[in-house]
Amino acid sequence: MIEEITTAKEGEMVINIGPQHPSTHGVLHLLITLDGETIKKLEPNLGYIHRSIEKMCESLSYRQFIYSTSRMDYLSAHINNHACAMAVEKAMEIEVPERAEYIRVILDELTRIASHQLWWGAMAMDLGALSPFFYAFREREVITDIMEETCGARLTMNYMVPGGVMTDIHPNFVKHVKDFIVQFKSKIDEYDTLVTDNIIFQNRMKNVGLLSAEDAISYGTSGPTARGSGVSCDIRKTHPYSLYSKLQFEEVIETGCDSFSRYLVRVKEMKQSVKIIEQLIDNIPEGDFVAKTKAVIKLPKGEFYSRAETARGELGVYIVSEGGTTPYRIKFRSPGFSNLSALNHMVKGYKIGDLVAIMGTLDLVIPDIDR
Repeated sequence: MIEEITTAKEGEMVINIGPQHPSTHGVLHLLITLDGETIKKLEPNLGYIHRSIEKMCESLSYRQFIYSTSRMDYLSAHINNHACAMAVEKAMEIEVPERAEYIRVILDELTRIASHQLWWGAMAMDLGALSPFFYAFREREVITDIMEETCGARLTMNYMVPGGVMTDIHPNFVKHVKDFIVQFKSKIDEYDTLVTDNIIFQNRMKNVGLLSAEDAISYGTSGPTARGSGVSCDIRKTHPYSLYSKLQFEEVIETGCDSFSRYLVRVKEMKQSVKIIEQLIDNIPEGDFVAKTKAVIKLPKGEFYSRAETARGELGVYIVSEGGTTPYRIKFRSPGFSNLSALNHMVKGYKIGDLVAIMGTLDLVIPDIDR
């Protein structure tokens, strides 16, 4: 496929973008065929950060493999770990204590907000606005402090375990989360003032990178990428897990099918995540934070699947067990890989300057793609 794209017709030019990290939000290489400044074709060249995580997981125990996924989509580490833990719990028919479920969901939604904040700051910076990046990290830093206090890590967290969470929450956890909510709600309108309502930003985003609902489904996109095209696909709503069926929140869907719609979905999702946390933070029940399980976990023979809604979309965890202490096969259905597959379709006919805006709204995390 790469040989095919590098053979340009007369009047066309092939350029390389990446694999430098700053240019492509990770070690991604794009081969682009141009006619003047108009994109004719785009081919992602993957594998620069491939670590064979799925194969590695087959030699790890059912407690250990969970944390490999913290290194895939590292901005959704808690949610990735949650999905893996649920697959083991489903296979072992483990009942998770209610206290653990509350803690898990609160941390999942804090993770979603932190991820969207980084994306929002980077998205604005990609289009030439530097200040929003610092505003985004002002709030995001509070979340990473909470994460560090809870489990000792600020990015690649290891906290979810089969049956619950590794340790109980810090005595200051509730106070610090509530303080963050107060701060965030007082600052979120600044995001709209600085970026969303900026006419220059809107002109770069509206009617750019169109992806119809039919195409979003055809390419297997999920998360904000698909919901920006009017597709209802939030796993928390369509296939509720943990406490989500008991919570009041809206699935954010925009129908503009362009880059601006995908932008709006993420901004509005942060507000919904706050709404979810507010319903839980004052009601964390007493009790165990983890169910009693054997030190060495053996899954029964069979196939098991679980999925969760990460900040980028649907993460699926597929385990094939032969009854031993390690998986026979592991497969992750990561959102970034499917979302990236639609990029060629989304950029055709647009200018090379539009590529930055379009690719930015996919919110790619490359290790999530190179597994």
